[in-house]
Amino acid sequence: MAASLAFDLSKLEPHERYKLLIGLVVPRPIALVTTVSRGGVVNTAPYSFFNMFSENPALVVIGIDARADGSMKDSARNARETGIFVVNLVDEALAIAMNDCAVDFPPDMSEPGALGLPLAEGVHVPVPHLADAPAALECRKMMMINIGPNRELLIGEVLGVHARSGIVDRATLRIDFDAYKPVGRLAGSLYARQHDRFKLERESFATWTRRNGGDGGE
Repeated sequence: MAASLAFDLSKLEPHERYKLLIGLVVPRPIALVTTVSRGGVVNTAPYSFFNMFSENPALVVIGIDARADGSMKDSARNARETGIFVVNLVDEALAIAMNDCAVDFPPDMSEPGALGLPLAEGVHVPVPHLADAPAALECRKMMMINIGPNRELLIGEVLGVHARSGIVDRATLRIDFDAYKPVGRLAGSLYARQHDRFKLERESFATWTRRNGGDGGE
């Protein structure tokens, strides 16, 4: 058995826990979140503490950290105040724009406007999504949970999905990953393309037993 390192997270500073965990829990999908302020400013910012957690109801969860001064980020404030948001998913073509959306633009400046990113009108929520995103999830805030001085969990119910033509087979709902080309977050400035894939079929216990020399209980 290979030697291993053991870490007691209670003895690590928060920034050390962060560094360790984001480097190990990879690749993470990226939520490029679009919200609209009460003043009508469209905000777009990326978060990789994100995933889907249920299909009935369809739920996504996003971890949104606070700013360095402890104040709430625009995405969290807008979602809390309006109750709606959109998760734009990120592909290779959108990766640079996604990173640019992480620039600390002032709250009254729209990232899509500053970066020249075209918007498409929402259908299920009055929040636009990025027209160039491979897919976008229109969400209603189900709840927000403050789990500490620097972190909010935004839980949203997905009401509708937009997908670029050619990514989803309408009849089977299967995804063409060669057309999608999703990008995942690693750590620091590192991201991952999803070109190298392999397939594993999930087996029943009976099939597994027969494959390993048993009779599967039959």
